[in-house]
Amino acid sequence: MQRPSAQTAASGGLKRQQLWGCLAIFGSAFFFYLATTTIRWSQAHTAIDPAFFVIVRFFLGFTVVSTSLLLHRQALWPRKFRYLLGSTIANCLAVYCFFKAVALTSVAEANILNMTYPVFIAVFTWMFLRAQRDGVTLVLVAIAMAGIWLLLKPGKIGRFLIDLPQSGPPARRLQNHPAGHVWTGNGDHAGPVLRPAFRARSDGVFFLMVSALFGVGGQYLLTFGFRYVTALEGGIISSTRILLAAFLGPYLAAENPLSAAGWIGALLIFGANVLLAVRKGRSLAGSANPIGVPVSAGKKI
Repeated sequence: MQRPSAQTAASGGLKRQQLWGCLAIFGSAFFFYLATTTIRWSQAHTAIDPAFFVIVRFFLGFTVVSTSLLLHRQALWPRKFRYLLGSTIANCLAVYCFFKAVALTSVAEANILNMTYPVFIAVFTWMFLRAQRDGVTLVLVAIAMAGIWLLLKPGKIGRFLIDLPQSGPPARRLQNHPAGHVWTGNGDHAGPVLRPAFRARSDGVFFLMVSALFGVGGQYLLTFGFRYVTALEGGIISSTRILLAAFLGPYLAAENPLSAAGWIGALLIFGANVLLAVRKGRSLAGSANPIGVPVSAGKKI
């Protein structure tokens, strides 16, 4: 029997790595969704400001990274500190706004809107990089904006802006939202899946740690996955969080299902993200290192 050549073996190894990379990125999307679902689960037991979820998540992430560097005996010497500081502040604000949206709207809406970042990248590219302007991207941005409008609807936009500056526990503010009635009236209506594990502990520390573990685990899987897949593949797989949030909301977060308009909006956003990733992937096809280009690896939410 003829043995496989070294080239064939190497090709098979690369395919396995790409498969693991795809699975890791898909797992990261699920972990990021569970990190926000934990915030909603906590509201049936206690009132925790989203800022505390942000603090614990970043503290845990810093501890994990620092421990890893110490174990590998690598020095922690940041370079270009001003860029690192700016990125840290921007990311903290982004995560806080994301978690605040979970408290004020629904887990599904917050996750779907969180995945609109490729649209805004395209908008800023159009504004500041004239060489990369094209009409197709502008059409895709318009389609995504229509999806955002269908998801939120004008009435929801106005209510969100009114509720945002109000003070008080998140659970009390949620009473003005249809999903809030599910959670503030009776704790027994929490998500049927994984719910028993949370019933044993009612203090906030437990929920803070679980959400942080899902968030840090999702970021690790995302970083690991982008080592073995292209930016195109990673961008498309990451966008599946839109579909996960739309489908799993009634089962894990005990939320009302998306309306028909909401589903159309979610699909429009997902489709625009995929097509934008395809166009970006084609522009990177001629680069020297198409595998593992971390275009979306910086996405921490």
